[in-house]
Amino acid sequence: MIDWRRDRIGAALRGENPTVLARLPGGFAVIGDVQWLPGYCVLLADDPQVQRLTDLPRAGRLAYLESMDRLGEAVERACGDADLAFRRVNLEILGNTDPFLHAHIWPRYDWEPPEIVGKPVWLYPASHWRDPATALSGKHDELRAAITRYLID
Repeated sequence: MIDWRRDRIGAALRGENPTVLARLPGGFAVIGDVQWLPGYCVLLADDPQVQRLTDLPRAGRLAYLESMDRLGEAVERACGDADLAFRRVNLEILGNTDPFLHAHIWPRYDWEPPEIVGKPVWLYPASHWRDPATALSGKHDELRAAITRYLID
């Protein structure tokens, strides 16, 4: 069996991507593989050939951005309910590593290290992406369910 991580969008289309929270008009809302900032999510375009926002027709762009806003609001509401130290959500479309359109939805918290809390998430050590202690696991099920509920409402 092929690892779903090698084809995240194809796996989502086939119903085999276990991180999918919901299908939205502009793509798939998924919870992030890493959770050093609990509630981190990604919006995947639903066509793996779409590399950038401008690859979509105007209506597709608007649907994607509306879905990004919807996922951002769901993360904001769920994380705000779960942690009084929740500060805000950062929304980013970068596209520097993965060759398909995706948006990062990063919750930010007051308990983050002072030298990083007001700066981009990408200043965290690269080891956070590989550390088993920061990986998505069952301990994130409650937050995952809350984000999904807010997406569906």
